[in-house]
Amino acid sequence: MTFYFFDLETSGFSPRDDRIMQFAGQRTDMELNPIGEPDNILVKMTPDVLPQPDAVLVHGITPQKTLSEGITEAELCKYSTSQVFTKDTIAVGYNNLRFDNDFIRFIFWRNFTDAYEWAWKDGCSTWDLLDVTRMTRALRPEGIEWPFAPDGKPTNSLEYLTAVNKLDHIDAHDALSDVNASLAWARLLRKKQPKLFDFLLAHRQKTKIAPLVTAGKPLVYTSGRYPSEFNKTTVAVMVAELPDKSGSLMYDLRTDPDEFKDMPAAELAKRWKDRGDDAPYFPVKVLKYNRCPAVAPLEVLEKDDGYEKLKLHKEIVKKHLQKLMAAKGFCDKLLEAQEDLWPKRQAGLVEDPQKVDSQLYDKFISDEDKTKMSAVRAAKPDGLAKLNMEFKDGRLNLLLPLYKARNYPKLLSSDEKISWDGFREQKLATNGKADNFFKRLDELAKTPGLDGEKKYLLEELNLYAQSVLPTGVS
Repeated sequence: MTFYFFDLETSGFSPRDDRIMQFAGQRTDMELNPIGEPDNILVKMTPDVLPQPDAVLVHGITPQKTLSEGITEAELCKYSTSQVFTKDTIAVGYNNLRFDNDFIRFIFWRNFTDAYEWAWKDGCSTWDLLDVTRMTRALRPEGIEWPFAPDGKPTNSLEYLTAVNKLDHIDAHDALSDVNASLAWARLLRKKQPKLFDFLLAHRQKTKIAPLVTAGKPLVYTSGRYPSEFNKTTVAVMVAELPDKSGSLMYDLRTDPDEFKDMPAAELAKRWKDRGDDAPYFPVKVLKYNRCPAVAPLEVLEKDDGYEKLKLHKEIVKKHLQKLMAAKGFCDKLLEAQEDLWPKRQAGLVEDPQKVDSQLYDKFISDEDKTKMSAVRAAKPDGLAKLNMEFKDGRLNLLLPLYKARNYPKLLSSDEKISWDGFREQKLATNGKADNFFKRLDELAKTPGLDGEKKYLLEELNLYAQSVLPTGVS
């Protein structure tokens, strides 16, 4: 078993629409000692995507740099499956479950690689240090310096954590630097609070999480959805399991159920939907078993002033739990509200090449099509040019010409090139994407005190966009 610490820099913040520009990682043994040399890979931008200028100003990687020094998406996928996400690998990041993992799934999807197996097959799994950090801060903060943002609120930003604890983090927002910082931070967490670190590591997977949650007993639960004044941690209990058994609805026992237990499902859904700093707090959230939730038995609060650290009273928790158990029909109404908010996706309704990149989650791929996908990946360029594969899943038929054009543009026939240019023209014109790109460049160029490096990045972005925009898009 090994860890693989990884991080990405991307062209924007949407895994469906944006692209990986830099992939970096370091394998370690289970004692967090490095194994081999780190990976630091640039990935070529494809000319059907314009990067978000704000993202490029943060990490400083231009599309031109990826084109001159990078590899194709298909090459990254092949390297990742053969060298990175190998047998018994725990893929670790910092906030990766909510960001990096999704980008990995979508790049695999676009490149005929199974989007899920890397995270579970052959003893593989994933883990996220963010909620480990939050729970450590809430329950076992001793021995570690904990930072605050300029507004005075607690922050668990990796950049702040490494700074106050004097850990090397030379170039935040460079993927390899962030990998090294995450590894250094993991070492500090394990050194100062080894029991909690090892407990959460051992309970990162569904097979351990689900039994703990579905036992129906109150648990300590850490999540970004909980208030920062309590270090994102509370005591919660399962009120209902989701129909597909993928997770549970958790009730925050800080909150008296009297306000909610008699509400109709529609009102519960409205309160649930209305989130934000000004919205009233809603004490129910979804816990997904396969997203490494940070949960621990209530016994962890019985020592080291656990209840006081969370600003909780044991008797109040007990009282709220009793009320919750007596609230007949409340669980059913919550499930109804949850279904109203997140109805099941209707698969196969639209087959559109402009939308297929984002349709990963519409349905699973059949085994027959998976076999054909492997043939696409294995095809040499000259063979790929002649490949005329027919899939049962219409999404894959739409993806195949895009896969060829993005990774092997020199192989395109005249007709295929015309089709590719038409696809790009429509995509970049949709919803004014190109217009919004240039508008944002102009806005950023007028920023007071803009330094020379950022001016250079904006100029490069302008030149890149002009070079890839098809005729008819400006």
